[in-house]
Amino acid sequence: MAAALLALACAGGEGPIPLPPGTGVAPEAAVALAFYARVDAFYARLAMRRVDALETFNDAFLREHFRSRDQFFDYYADLAHRLDLAHFEQSRPTGVAVEEFVFESPTQAWVQVRFRGGDDRPLRPDSTALERRDRWELSDGSWWLVPAKL
Repeated sequence: MAAALLALACAGGEGPIPLPPGTGVAPEAAVALAFYARVDAFYARLAMRRVDALETFNDAFLREHFRSRDQFFDYYADLAHRLDLAHFEQSRPTGVAVEEFVFESPTQAWVQVRFRGGDDRPLRPDSTALERRDRWELSDGSWWLVPAKL
């Protein structure tokens, strides 16, 4: 299992997540597994759900991955906007996959995730995708998703 996670951490669509020089750590397998479990559960919860729906916005499970309500609002607004710009049909990703994660320090990690879904533009029966990198921080014994500054 740990080998599979290490392979996952090294895979990715756009190549490796860039880190500032002199950073990057290799955590113990148990730390990486616990981190992956938390991160994967969060992103998996977004699959097959309309991001622009009140039901998803009010999901307590999604909210508990943020230190504050305002951080959740910032992340959620940014995600909904980016899904709209990427032409996701009904703002609904049909699949969400963690492609890569790296630990910049023992308390900070980056996750590259790919959202896939139907294309809502007329006469385009194809699918669309959105790839984003999110920052997670360890604080008070838990990993928290930290939204980018809007």
